[in-house]
Amino acid sequence: MHIMTNLLDKILDRQNMYQALKSVCSNKGASGVDGITIDEIDGYIRENWPRIKIEIEERCYKPQPVLRVEIPKPNGGTRNLGIPTVMDRIIQQAIVQVLSPIVDKEFSEFSYGFRPGRNCEMAIVRLLEYFNDGYLWVVDIDLEKFFDTVPQDKLMSLVHDIIDDPDTESLIRKFLQAGIMDKGEYQPSETGTPQGGNLSPLLSNIMLNELDRELESR
Repeated sequence: MHIMTNLLDKILDRQNMYQALKSVCSNKGASGVDGITIDEIDGYIRENWPRIKIEIEERCYKPQPVLRVEIPKPNGGTRNLGIPTVMDRIIQQAIVQVLSPIVDKEFSEFSYGFRPGRNCEMAIVRLLEYFNDGYLWVVDIDLEKFFDTVPQDKLMSLVHDIIDDPDTESLIRKFLQAGIMDKGEYQPSETGTPQGGNLSPLLSNIMLNELDRELESR
């Protein structure tokens, strides 16, 4: 399936970027490695956006490393979050807004996580319908450290199969390979997609789509 327009033009479109800015600002959230806050982002964009836009178009934009933050999990242990800078969150959100309607058509009708117009309650209602139909078993599977262990090459080949747009794919890969800043030390990010970035939920659904289809066929 080939989309005949240049997706990157749609992503960098003024209106789409403005929508992404509003979305990121409404979610508030901490600043990333550059220390620039939600309150300061307007001034930063006014000063830097023309340069950033050209860098993205010429494939030489370098996203900044994500800031490693550990948060406690309800059942003990910690979860690693990677917080991109506010500017990188906005660019990621702009990508998500354009790709979501395209990739969503590929997903299973039984998939409810991180999808527009779907939520946890709808999944529970579906579950209750199964119980009413006489099914007795529910299997709860948690993929350990899923976001941290996603193979990037496999993920990008799945992204390519759906969007087939080299400029956009190059930008997504740059976010995957931006690296991690952990307690002031830089670490490369050769596997995984940082949990905490706006792109990761969409990418995780692309990655897990094959599993959904396999389970459906069984």
